[in-house]
This record gives sequence, C-alpha cells and structure tokens, in this order.
Amino acid sequence: MIRIIREGWETFLTDFRAVKEQDPAARHWAEILFTYSGLHAICFHRIAHFLFRRKQFFLARLISQWSRFLTGIEIHPGAVIGKGFFIDHGMGVVIGETCEIGDHVTLYQGVTLGGTGKEKGKRHPTLGNHVMVSSGAKVLGAIQVGSGAKIGAGAVVLRNVPPDSTVVGVPGRVVSQNGVRMDPAWDFSQVPDPVAQSMKRMQNELFLLWMTINRADDRLKQMEQEKAKVQ
Repeated sequence: MIRIIREGWETFLTDFRAVKEQDPAARHWAEILFTYSGLHAICFHRIAHFLFRRKQFFLARLISQWSRFLTGIEIHPGAVIGKGFFIDHGMGVVIGETCEIGDHVTLYQGVTLGGTGKEKGKRHPTLGNHVMVSSGAKVLGAIQVGSGAKIGAGAVVLRNVPPDSTVVGVPGRVVSQNGVRMDPAWDFSQVPDPVAQSMKRMQNELFLLWMTINRADDRLKQMEQEKAKVQ
C-alpha cells in the first residue's frame, strides 16, 4: 500500500509539472491545483483506473462520470494513461476504454480518442510518448500514433501515424516526418493566388483597351488629315 501511495504521488507530481511546463498562463501552484480542469480530470481518472483494474467497475464508472460532470472531460476508467499527461482547456475531450497513452502526451479541447463502431476488444487508439493532439482532432480506431507525432487541429485520423510526423486534414494525411515535407500537394506556396490572377487579367484587359483606343485615335487623326487635303 505504501508503494502504491508513493507511485501515485510521484505520478501526480509529474502531471502537475506538465501543466506548469506547457502552459505559460499557469502562474502559481495554487492556480494549477484548484482551477485546471485537465489536472482534476486526470486525478479522478487515476483513482477510477485503480478501481477498474481491481474489477470495481461500477465504482470506477461512477467516479469517471462524476469527473465528467465536474470537468467536461470524459475518460473511461479502463484507459491506460502514462505520466506527465496534460489536457489544455479540456472541454469536450473524450478518451475511450481501450486507449493506451504514453508519457508526456498533450491533448487540447474537443479531442476524441474513440472507436469506429461496436467492435469488441482493442478498438481505440494507442499514442506513443510526447504526442500532441490539437483542438478538435479525432483519432479513431485501433491505430498506432508514433512517439513525437503531432495531429493538427480538426484532423480526422483513421490510419497509423509514423513517429515524429505531422498529420493534418480530413482524412488525416502525413505532411511531414522528421522535419521533412512528405506531401508537396500541401505546399501552399505553390497554390495560385486568385487575387493576383484577377489583377493580372484586369491589367491585360486594360492594356488591350488602351491599345484599341490608341488605334482608334490614330485612325481618327488620319481621317481628319485626309479630309483637310480634300478641302
């Protein structure tokens, strides 16, 4: 029992330090302790998970639902979450039963780590260490997200993500890995600028109009000269 208490305290301190290290708005330890719903949610989850592993399923779910009511963050007590876990803002975060999350992972508001249906067994994602999942992203199914990966805001990820890569879009696509761009289609510097194109067309049309007016003016002067000679 003493060992369990010591391990739980060490885990709490790691989670607490993760908030202080990653959120520049965290000014004081009391502010973190009493006002950060992400820290509250993971503390409740640690207790619920402890009970879940000892087959106290009803009590575990009761604690997780109470935590959801208080924090707006829903974490199934069966989810396995490593140390240094940080949920920033947190409202609307959902973490499924068979999720496995490594150490020092960061989630932002509106993130869903969910399943894709009613299949049994392992049906939720596995996240490696130092993964960041941005606001509103959905990571669905029994997929692997490698350590150091970053999921962009609003992305829907349905396939495995390699380590140290960045995924964006719907469906999620790997656009860089180890700092190297993987998909040139996402290089927006190569996308034509519609405003510049419109300006260029307008310049061409103005040039043609100027040429037409000049030709008409030259023709008018020529006609006046011919008329003067006849008179």
